[in-house]
Amino acid sequence: MQLRKENFNLRDIISGLVFDLKKQVNGDVKIICDAKDLSMNADKERISQVIHNLVNNAIKFTSRGTIMVASEESNGDILVKVRDTGSGIDPEVLPSLFTKFVTKSNKGTGLGLYISKSIVEAHGGRIWAENNANGHGHHLCSRSR
Repeated sequence: MQLRKENFNLRDIISGLVFDLKKQVNGDVKIICDAKDLSMNADKERISQVIHNLVNNAIKFTSRGTIMVASEESNGDILVKVRDTGSGIDPEVLPSLFTKFVTKSNKGTGLGLYISKSIVEAHGGRIWAENNANGHGHHLCSRSR
């Protein structure tokens, strides 16, 4: 995968995507942006695609509650988190979530998270998902330098 790296502010990307995706949710779901002002040198379009995929998945599985999109810096890494109060990730799907054609959604092909993983790994990062401790909702995280 060829990357076209450039410097950009990650908060600008996240806040723009959150603004656009708020139009796709019903009135029972709030999307909240808690992105820090972080400069990043990466492929801006591909990073945008990853964040879009993560938030879009949260939208698919959250019928009410909140979706939080946050970013932070930790030990020189940039961490993007998408946390929701939706139904959580089906335990059957969780172990293979980032492989091709894995989905429990009736809206999609099961390629979004697979593509996202490829993009994050091409940047030297990693991506993972966990169900929330209360069993409702999940969060997807991506870490990159």
